[in-house]
Amino acid sequence: MTASTTLGTPQLATPDLLRSVFRQHAAGVAVITAAQGARPVGFTATSLTSVSATPPVVSFGIGTSSSSWPAVSEATHVGVHILGEHQQELAATFARSGADRFGPATQWREGPEGVPVLDGALAWLVCRIVARVPAGDHRIVLAEAVVGDHAGEGRPLLYHQGRFNALRD
Repeated sequence: MTASTTLGTPQLATPDLLRSVFRQHAAGVAVITAAQGARPVGFTATSLTSVSATPPVVSFGIGTSSSSWPAVSEATHVGVHILGEHQQELAATFARSGADRFGPATQWREGPEGVPVLDGALAWLVCRIVARVPAGDHRIVLAEAVVGDHAGEGRPLLYHQGRFNALRD
């Protein structure tokens, strides 16, 4: 085994180190939505993972300090939307603290189980929440897909190096 010249000096794990490491990890961009009375909630997530095909289960992380957490902590169902590269502005809106996420610029409709479904996504699911697992200052939400659509057109939106990106040919 030979020594690599690309290794730096190891650092103790800190929140800053974790963020720096994951800036190197390209991730798909999703928006998670939930109903909350008359005003829906939602947030941008890059932690979406397919967990199981049988039954069809996904997971995502949400900070307990997030403005969406109170609704997600009580919701029975959530919407999961896979965004396309044409939806960078939508992803930024749902990521921005204090933004009017369901304002006039956001096209959406009430979907199954009363869950907000965003228009124009590459694909979407309505999922029944089956567990909320504590994980530090976050919760990992496990949700079983109930209904959805994968017929959207376009290419996926990615998040890398702290910004939204499109695939390159």
